[in-house]
Amino acid sequence: MAGSRDNSNDTRMSGVFAARPGRDSAILCGVSNEPSQSDVKPSAAETGVTTPPAGEAPAASAGEIAKRLGPVAFLGVWSAAIPPLGSIALFYFMDDIGLWLRSHESLGVVLYAVGFAVLAGLALLPTYASAILGGWAFGMGLGYPAALAGFLFGSLIGYGVAKPTAGERVIRLIDERPKWKVVRKALLESGFGRMLLIITLLRLPPNSPFAVTNLVLASVRVPLGAYVIGTLVGMAPRTGIVLYLAAQISQKFSEHAKDAAKADKPWWYIVAGVVLSILALAVIGLIANRALEKVTSEHKGVGIEAEE
Repeated sequence: MAGSRDNSNDTRMSGVFAARPGRDSAILCGVSNEPSQSDVKPSAAETGVTTPPAGEAPAASAGEIAKRLGPVAFLGVWSAAIPPLGSIALFYFMDDIGLWLRSHESLGVVLYAVGFAVLAGLALLPTYASAILGGWAFGMGLGYPAALAGFLFGSLIGYGVAKPTAGERVIRLIDERPKWKVVRKALLESGFGRMLLIITLLRLPPNSPFAVTNLVLASVRVPLGAYVIGTLVGMAPRTGIVLYLAAQISQKFSEHAKDAAKADKPWWYIVAGVVLSILALAVIGLIANRALEKVTSEHKGVGIEAEE
């Protein structure tokens, strides 16, 4: 009887271990199949490291991007930093340069336009400083068309320098990031009219940096026709306002405006003109920025939907 009871107990115990061989046998041997706390990998939310979406390159640091861009990164820094320094020198010698240009009459206008084109195209002077010089030296009648010619040919010089320098670097970087690629396609492959509108709106605000915009548009391969027309249409209003301001101030303060015919305007007329011109520039910039934001957001959405 005792032997049969023992055999029965052994059978039940062996059945229990047979039913749970993995967990219980591991426990008996002092080994657990369950992952320990040290084996559990922290989640992305806990570590703060996110995995990029499929097909998108990992986020690169600014240094890595600059290294890949090579000379384009140098042009970007140059285009942003050098023009303001050039404007300081120009303003310091403004009256002397204006008198010299004016003394050469027609040749002075040509020299002004050529100098505008070269200095602005090579990112040595900002366009607003060159436009002020045109209004200071020649007034609206001669200064405005000369300034238009100057920044138009200056934009061509900037385009000619930036496009071969950029090569395929910028395009490759954009193609590695689907969101950037979609934006580029939506902005530049949505028809000539829409592309022209976007370029015009980019050029229109008074705080739009001429040299940096040249570099960006050339690097992403904007067609030359839309680039030229958008630049001319977009920059004409702000250039005209700046020239008018400079011409009005020149009539009161420059050394070549001594005669009574140019000094007979009352002070309130000059002040009112300056205030209205500044307000006009501010309104133009506000309208352009809002319109550009609306256009790009619409086409970004269209491009993303088409990509999905």
